[in-house]
Amino acid sequence: MLKKIDRGRLFLQAHQELFACPICQQKFFAADNGLVCANRHRFDLSKKGTLFFLDHAVKTEYDQGMFLPRQRMIQSGMYQPVLARIKEHLTSADTVLDVGCGEGSFLNQLISTPTQTAVGFDIAKEGINLATNQAVPAFWCVADLTNLPFADVSFDTVLNIFSPSNYEEFNRILKKGGQLIKVVPAENYLKELRMAFFPDDLAKQTYSNQRVVDKFLAHYPTATRQRVTHVFAIPEALQQDLLAMSPLEWAASEAAKEALRKKPLTKITVDVDILIAKIY
Repeated sequence: MLKKIDRGRLFLQAHQELFACPICQQKFFAADNGLVCANRHRFDLSKKGTLFFLDHAVKTEYDQGMFLPRQRMIQSGMYQPVLARIKEHLTSADTVLDVGCGEGSFLNQLISTPTQTAVGFDIAKEGINLATNQAVPAFWCVADLTNLPFADVSFDTVLNIFSPSNYEEFNRILKKGGQLIKVVPAENYLKELRMAFFPDDLAKQTYSNQRVVDKFLAHYPTATRQRVTHVFAIPEALQQDLLAMSPLEWAASEAAKEALRKKPLTKITVDVDILIAKIY
């Protein structure tokens, strides 16, 4: 069985054309242990077979305490109807980039054929380290959304699931005829958790992403919009994980969190808009 670093090296040798130097934007060439550009900017593989494209370390609120519960919830099937709908729009030959991939569970469930080429990146190094444990033969890297280390017109599909956007960069790296698939929480997303965390705060119980949707449609007026809503029965063993997987926990009072630990939710609503833009 290949080591992670060897898997990463083989991927770069086969797909070096997907990447471009984030410092000077020149194309990369596969080196013995990573990528190097014509201006000799070099990025070496970590022992886990990942590349770190940032010029400085970044501290985020997202850590293993959130990523691992999130991973278990995704693997339990919480988002299966959403992922099934997305999968309908992927072809067996797609080159796919997952933006803000976290610990890689979404990409792991979406890539299903060996002819698909997949890359996932996140700004959180802890998430990328966990992603290397996924079964999917994807390449993982730490990168900045504002300065993507990818070549122009290099991807068929960009996935933007519950993560920030940079439409200028997405347009640059997408092939003509490619697509951007953005998943945005709709008004009833995790409504049971919001009501339990904020029982006396109506403003925090209500939720709207209309501004995000409007911005997407302003960039892509011909985009399609699909709503997916379902209620997920939470496996008893994972009911505590639901509390830790969402940033909602950061703003909840300790009393509200303790009440939920003692009497956890048994079901949760998943309600999202899937926005799909074709690039012409």
